[in-house]
Amino acid sequence: MNRTTLASTDRAAAAWHVVDASQETLGRMAAGVARVLQGKHKPTYTPHADTGDFVVVVNAERVRVTGRKATDKVYRHHTGWPGGLVERTFAHMVERHPEEIVRLAVRRMLPKTTLGRHMLRKLKIYRGKEHPHHAQKPQPMSFAAAERQE
Repeated sequence: MNRTTLASTDRAAAAWHVVDASQETLGRMAAGVARVLQGKHKPTYTPHADTGDFVVVVNAERVRVTGRKATDKVYRHHTGWPGGLVERTFAHMVERHPEEIVRLAVRRMLPKTTLGRHMLRKLKIYRGKEHPHHAQKPQPMSFAAAERQE
């Protein structure tokens, strides 16, 4: 009889990865990062358990988008007050909050549950190329190489 093994949430198995956003397209990078945060790249993936790894994204202000998204993309949210719709363009977000562009792209690809919010806490985003996680020895990870091979 075949048995299905379910992973437990032991933190010792969580690895660290670093992604250079200047080499990546926003959507492809966000999809790959969401996959690693969920743990879908591991054979021990379990949907109801957090089996993912930590991801450090550097150079968030240099992330690329394709087509006319650099001029036409708009980020919207509502404050909850009457007339409280706030709209910000991609150019404005790159200038003021580049980390938020990557965080929003990845967040919207994760599950909309408590587990998804827990996975998002394992994402560390930095504007420049320096980050304080060198002690964890993060391994470089790239998604641009995968698209060139296809």
